[in-house]
Amino acid sequence: MTTPVPDDVFAGLRTVDTPTITNVVATYPKNPLCLGLYNPWTEAWYTDASIRCIYPEKTPVIGYAVTCVYGLPDPNYTGRLSFMDVIDALDAMPKPTILVLQQKWPEGLMAKAGLAGEIMVTSMKAVGCVGMVSNGPSRDIDAIRRLDFQLLLGGVSAGHGEMAVHAVNVPVSVGGMDVAPGELIHMDENGAVKFPADKAAAVLQNARKMLDNEAEYLARLRDARTAAEVRAAGGSYAARKPT
Repeated sequence: MTTPVPDDVFAGLRTVDTPTITNVVATYPKNPLCLGLYNPWTEAWYTDASIRCIYPEKTPVIGYAVTCVYGLPDPNYTGRLSFMDVIDALDAMPKPTILVLQQKWPEGLMAKAGLAGEIMVTSMKAVGCVGMVSNGPSRDIDAIRRLDFQLLLGGVSAGHGEMAVHAVNVPVSVGGMDVAPGELIHMDENGAVKFPADKAAAVLQNARKMLDNEAEYLARLRDARTAAEVRAAGGSYAARKPT
């Protein structure tokens, strides 16, 4: 069962950048404000450099993950699932949602399938979806920019061929991040990170404290003019205890 997150917590998380969220989730395990939800190096909990943000000017978004897998039509299976099954899954999940779409194509097609265009995204937004993360390309980037919808993609492509839905709401791996349905996805121009919905309030509380600490630390650094003054300003931020 998906843990309900209060609206004010979602609103607060949308004011925090994704790197700060990663710092609290797992990046700095020795920092008391870090929740240590994953081993930061061995677990696949945030996106890697294969994914890029299409609209870096937009503010952070967060939502419950709905997942699906797309690939070539399979004569032994195609027809059992369609894009409407993806829409139904988005509609059934608490709002807001983010679609995490894993594309599985033969190697020669992986960079060519411009999958989710204006019509698909408009349909997704109608049922409360605010963004999509995918390991492959999409298209209609100019039209989607007007829809206030964020895209983190493996690239951009103008076209595609026949395609099919292979699975809906199953564990997926997209751009180095493993995602299960119902987990929270936070994303901005730096990438995306996942964490359990029942940790949302703690992530927000610690992120705010971390940002306050960083602001004080940065103020001292901006006044520093020598290595000694940088050292006196606080040394390694990651090791500092919160005040």
